[in-house]
Amino acid sequence: MNDRPQITLTSWLLIIVLGFVWGGTFLVTEIALTGITPFWLAASRICLATVAMMVIWAFRGLALFKRRPSRADITILVINGVLISALPFSLLAWGQQFVTSGFAGVSMASVALIVLPIAHFTLPGEQMTARKAGGFVIGFIGVVVLIGGQAFESTGATMEAAGRLACVAAASCYAVGSILMRRLPPVDPMGLSTVLMLIGAVAILPMAFFSEGPPPLPAPKILGVLLFLGLVPTAGAAFLRTYVVRTAGPVFMSLVNYQVPVWSVLMGALILSEPLPLSLLYAMALILAGVGLSQYGALSRLFRRA
Repeated sequence: MNDRPQITLTSWLLIIVLGFVWGGTFLVTEIALTGITPFWLAASRICLATVAMMVIWAFRGLALFKRRPSRADITILVINGVLISALPFSLLAWGQQFVTSGFAGVSMASVALIVLPIAHFTLPGEQMTARKAGGFVIGFIGVVVLIGGQAFESTGATMEAAGRLACVAAASCYAVGSILMRRLPPVDPMGLSTVLMLIGAVAILPMAFFSEGPPPLPAPKILGVLLFLGLVPTAGAAFLRTYVVRTAGPVFMSLVNYQVPVWSVLMGALILSEPLPLSLLYAMALILAGVGLSQYGALSRLFRRA
C-alpha cells in the first residue's frame, strides 16, 4: 500500500455512490423497523452481508494478507471489525431511542471532524492544514443548517444525555475504525471487507440476544427489506468503503458523512413527497464549499490530469 493517499476520479465517484446509497438507507430502515427490533435489524444486516461476502471471497480464493501478518496486525484486524460495524450499529440503535434523528445525523457528520486530528498524528500524508480544517468545519456547518432545529433540540427523555453520548461514541467508532483500517499492511480489499464483516457478525449476535432476546420471525416483506439492506448498503458499501479508505485515506472517506443528509432529504422529497426545506440550497452551498476547500489540492491535481 502506498503511504500517501491516492485520490483519483474513481475515489470521487465512489464517495458519491456511497453517499447516495447510505442516504437512501434511512428510508428503507424505517420500513424494516416496522417488523423487527433495532438490534436484530443491525444483526440481520451484518449477518446477511457476511454470508454474501463469504461466498464471493471464497470464489476469489480467500486471499487476505499479502505477507505474513504479525500479532499486532491480527489485533488491529479484530478491533477494527468491532469498531467498523457491530459497536456503532448497536450504539446508534440504542441511542436513537432517546435523541432526535437530527442529533443522530449531526453526530454522524462529526466523523469527519473526529478523523481529521487523529489522522494528522497517526497517518503519513494526512497532515491537518488550516485550509483543510476550515473546509471540514464549513461542511459540518452546512449539515447543521440542513438539519435545522432538530440538530440540538431536546427530546425531554430521561436518558437523553446517555443517548447523545452513544451517538457520538458511534461516530468515534467509525472514525477510529477508518484510521486503523488504513494502518493495516497490504491486504486484498475483498478479503479485508469480508473478514471485518465476519468479526462484526460474531460480535453483534450476542449483543442482540442480550438486549432483545431471541430473534423475531419477520413477515416476508420485511425479510425482503432485510435482504436488500444486507446486500446493498451493508455488503456492497462495505467493500467500497474499504477500497476508498485503503487507497484515498480515511480523511477523504469521511466526506461521505456530509453527503448522506443531503441525499436523505432529496430522496424523502422524491420518493415520499416530503417538502424540500428552504435551507437545502444554503446547506449544499456550504457543504460543497467545505469539500472544495478541504480537498483543494486533490481537485487541482485531478483537473490537471484531465
